[in-house]
Amino acid sequence: MKVLYITFCAVLLDTITKLFVKGFSIPMLDIQVSGMSYGSSIPLIGDFFRLTYIENPGMAFGIKVFNKEYLALFTIIATVGLIIYLYKIRNESFWLRFPLALILAGAIGNLINRVFFGVLFGYAPLLHGNVVDFLDVDFFDLQIFGYSMSRWPVFNFADVAVTMGVTILLISSRFNNVDEPDKIIIKNTK
Repeated sequence: MKVLYITFCAVLLDTITKLFVKGFSIPMLDIQVSGMSYGSSIPLIGDFFRLTYIENPGMAFGIKVFNKEYLALFTIIATVGLIIYLYKIRNESFWLRFPLALILAGAIGNLINRVFFGVLFGYAPLLHGNVVDFLDVDFFDLQIFGYSMSRWPVFNFADVAVTMGVTILLISSRFNNVDEPDKIIIKNTK
């Protein structure tokens, strides 16, 4: 279960970056980080890559959800399921466990926002928090079904972890497929 160190590091990176973007204070340690103003942008590589602070109340890409509690509870169940599955496959290939550890990190990172950020920052009850997004990348102009997109939707490191995990899982399953096809046994009837 050493891959859980990867999960831990990715969740830590995701949470710390979100806190610095949003801003936080720890009065007993006299720490105050002002963060970014909501909607503000800081260009890092011209207009191609910016830090843009937004909050996502829904799912990926701002898709609205029917009920925030159900989304949070579904994510909790999926997270527990991933942990159990990682335990069951603890002796399997690293290229199966590593991407699942990244996907788990992404689920936990955004789950922390959904479950706790509303309460911690005083804007919503438990399970009603918004996910902090801040990575903003220019994208070639794309038009699908009458919807045009010139920038990729703003995302965070949890989203990066999930995307990397799914990509690695797909690639490794394609190139590291060790399962042999079922052998056909033909009995001699003579």
